[in-house]
Amino acid sequence: MKLFSSALAALLLLAGPLHAEPIGEVDTVFKLIGPDHKIVVDGYDDPKVEGVACYVSRAKTGGIKGALGLAEDKAEASIACRQVGPIRIAKALPQQEEVFNERISLVFKKLRIVRMVDAKRNTLVYLTYSDRLIEGSPKNSVTAVAVDRATPIPLK
Repeated sequence: MKLFSSALAALLLLAGPLHAEPIGEVDTVFKLIGPDHKIVVDGYDDPKVEGVACYVSRAKTGGIKGALGLAEDKAEASIACRQVGPIRIAKALPQQEEVFNERISLVFKKLRIVRMVDAKRNTLVYLTYSDRLIEGSPKNSVTAVAVDRATPIPLK
């Protein structure tokens, strides 16, 4: 059993985080029944760029619907990505690629993070926005991480 647990832990470490890691939260509206409305901050490690982490803040609906997972969170988010260690890119990156997404309503809405490569400036640009099955939101946030010119970003 111990060998199985060790193997499972190693696989999880190799796979990297698939979901957001909660960093913190603040209450914005008191709800008598169910959790309060909040602003949550989650951290994401870029799965293809070692040394880059993104932090996304967004509204999270509370109340009874929020507690049951039936609430639709607002389509507003803010993103900040930073170099958190030496940047290493093992494989060539596409010019644009969705690197994370997370459901923010029961079925129809997702929060998305897209990485774009600005080859001219050797910079990684990250965009967050939400979309819906029928209609998305133009509300978005963008951030950039400049990569040292000694480490050119390989493109596909």
